Parts: sequence; structure tokens; C-alpha cells
Amino acid sequence: MPDNWWTLWWVWMAAAMVLGILEVLVPGYIFLGFAMGAMVMAGVVLIGIPSVTLPWSLVAFTALSLIAFLVVRRALGRQRGDVKIWDRDINDN
Repeated sequence: MPDNWWTLWWVWMAAAMVLGILEVLVPGYIFLGFAMGAMVMAGVVLIGIPSVTLPWSLVAFTALSLIAFLVVRRALGRQRGDVKIWDRDINDN
């Protein structure tokens, strides 16, 4: 395995799969943004980006994950744990 493992597309795809499986096990859309960020990074590395250092790869992964998390949060909505207060009973006429 080469010293610069972050330039291998399958490493990012494996990380995306692990994070996706973790998302299934832990509810709440926590790891879904990270999984999508890792998947996009796998695509970027597969297309062929210039050789970058590990810190810049992690910065790109973080930015992509944040964008994916915000898109998922916007699309699926925020889950609220608020209690619904009813002011009228269904049985009252």
C-alpha cells in the first residue's frame, strides 16, 4: 500500500460504505453527510486530481461532508422532539 493512501479512490469508497452502514445502525442522519462526502471524494480522486497532501484532502472531505449534511437536513427536514399540545378533543362535538 502506498504512503499516500488518501489518493486511492477505493479507500474513500470503503470509508463511504462503512459510514453508510453506521448510518443504518445509528438513526438521526448523523453519518449520512459524512458518507456522501466520502463518496464524492472517491469520485474526485477517481477522476484524477493533482497530488494533494493529507490535510488538504481532509479539508475537502470536511467541506463536502458539511454541504451534504446541510442538503440532507434541508431535504429530509429536522426531526423535532416537541410535544404536540392538543386544545381540542376528537370526541368533543
